[in-house]
Amino acid sequence: QLTLVESGGGLVQPGGSLRLSCVASGFTVDSRAIGWFRQAPGKEREGVSCLDGSGGGTKYIDSVKGRFAISRDNTKKTMYLQMNNLKPEDTGLYFCATTWQLFGLCVLRTDNFNYWGQGTQVTVSS
Repeated sequence: QLTLVESGGGLVQPGGSLRLSCVASGFTVDSRAIGWFRQAPGKEREGVSCLDGSGGGTKYIDSVKGRFAISRDNTKKTMYLQMNNLKPEDTGLYFCATTWQLFGLCVLRTDNFNYWGQGTQVTVSS
């Protein structure tokens, strides 16, 4: 069974930091494009960041550039999203995702990804 399981969400004050983790089971993510998405209540799921299958290309939405960083630890079959200087508008359910295709490109669209985690809640509030 191929699964992704996120962790690391929580309640944090504005300006704080969180690191989200996503562990793959049943397959590896070392040569696959990976992505992080989020969904706020009443809004569509949006792509936050992705890393291509070769590990050489990344993308971030403008609102998180300079604050978030995506990474991958192939030995642990884990992907990460380091989030710094969090803002209330970063609140949402965060999902990790990956592709069945190897060495895919980083494309921040939900239909580019085949495997999804269940989500971890991030709430930024004072």
